[in-house]
Amino acid sequence: MSLKLEMPVIRELLSREEIQASDAPSDSPAMTTGEATVEFLPACCRLMDLLDAPQDIPFLSGLIQREIIYRILRGPEGARLRAIATLGDQSHRTAKAIAWIKANYAKPLRVDDLAQIAGMGPSTLHHHFGALTAMSPLQYQKQLRLQAARGRMLIDGLYAASAAFEVGYESASQFNREYSRLFGQPPMRDIRNLRSPSAPQLEPVSNR
Repeated sequence: MSLKLEMPVIRELLSREEIQASDAPSDSPAMTTGEATVEFLPACCRLMDLLDAPQDIPFLSGLIQREIIYRILRGPEGARLRAIATLGDQSHRTAKAIAWIKANYAKPLRVDDLAQIAGMGPSTLHHHFGALTAMSPLQYQKQLRLQAARGRMLIDGLYAASAAFEVGYESASQFNREYSRLFGQPPMRDIRNLRSPSAPQLEPVSNR
């Protein structure tokens, strides 16, 4: 499930006195994962349930999405979301660069070209990109590539080398090093543990 959060809704909720989201620390990560709380998960399930009742979507989907945003703002990642929602026009321009990387993460990345997309100079882009994501454009692209490769191996059964090339890596050894650095273990061992830590080794399917 992927949900695009609407900035105007986030800002409107932040204006309410009962929502107190503190400032994000300067060293907080740009991408994080966390456990779904007992309050957060039911809201996501109710949103998915609307697929079986399309007549209710126009009225209920917005209400449920507001609840999801509320739960995030009240949780441990609320400070990071608050920072993203309140950085102003430069945040909007940087968001265009982020969106381009997300849509084209497997392609080669030139910061000068990315700066043109965002409508700002390369050094300005670096500054605001770091303020928004806590990493450089190249680091952000790398994380997207590694997360996408992990998903392809886990869900589609790709070999590590095949997944590496699909997400834009030209060197399988570089992919293995950077994957191990991010996830703490080599690709196929990581995938085996994600499937089941106690299960016997599973061979990935052949990709032809």
